[in-house]
Amino acid sequence: MLALSSALLGLALLTAPVEATERAPLPTCEMGTRYIELMADTPSKTPEVCIRPELSITLFFDAKLARVEVKGRDRFRRVKFVDDTLTLVASDALQDRERVPVTVYFEDGAAPTSVTFVLVVHPSQAERQVEVSRRERTMASLRQGERQARAEAQQCQDEKARLQAECSDQGGLTALIVNGWLGETGIVARVLKGVTSRSGGPLTALRIISYRAVGPDGRGRVAVEVELRNLGAVAWTPSGAALVGERREELTGLTVWPLEPIPPGRSRRVVVELDAVESEVRGTFTLKLWAEAGVGSVILDGVTFP
Repeated sequence: MLALSSALLGLALLTAPVEATERAPLPTCEMGTRYIELMADTPSKTPEVCIRPELSITLFFDAKLARVEVKGRDRFRRVKFVDDTLTLVASDALQDRERVPVTVYFEDGAAPTSVTFVLVVHPSQAERQVEVSRRERTMASLRQGERQARAEAQQCQDEKARLQAECSDQGGLTALIVNGWLGETGIVARVLKGVTSRSGGPLTALRIISYRAVGPDGRGRVAVEVELRNLGAVAWTPSGAALVGERREELTGLTVWPLEPIPPGRSRRVVVELDAVESEVRGTFTLKLWAEAGVGSVILDGVTFP
């Protein structure tokens, strides 16, 4: 445990305003089944599909496939199609934000005879199942999509209500006490010494501290404070983050603060925070921070929590 000053800093970090975390031009990733409809007589935007290295994605079509073309196929561990199903597993050779075109050709010759998708390597999310149709979806399919959309909207509303309740009225120690984040153990902090950086840009991490606050019901908050220095020639503005475990499990509900630019030659602390039970944050994690417009990213291996 650090000195009292570090604990007080942790209190300030955990009561910082909650901001939106993603403003970078990445595609919207659907957590359930993704539905894509193809129109033969109406030009449409090339579909973008979120992927992550070492996670499989399966695409189901309404017709048998004749052949599949994947740009940079050697960077995929698996590219396999059987009848109307295509399975892809990207390797670690693909980097965040890379876009890989995939074109499938249909065997039946009906229009459209082929379709091109763009696989986008997302820093934290991945779509696992995609259903592609060249005709109108069935009523059952439409109802399933509607139920999924309602469930996702309700989840967002519940999370918004929770965050608004935590951030309203009182601040400082009172907010932590009222929301139950102090418990009997308070806040503990740890300076991380064994973290390695794989920054894909002009940023360097100068100092990293992790924090934990556990409430009486077992739930709590964890946060990672990273002091970043911008060695580049342009400002760098954080827009999103991800925490990924050793088995590639991803922690959700992260917030990033502040979403403000770091000018060239300057340093600024960036705080990533989330709500998690103790069992969810055991072990070692990789922290990813990315910027608006894809200008560089920071990858920190070896993040742990006290």
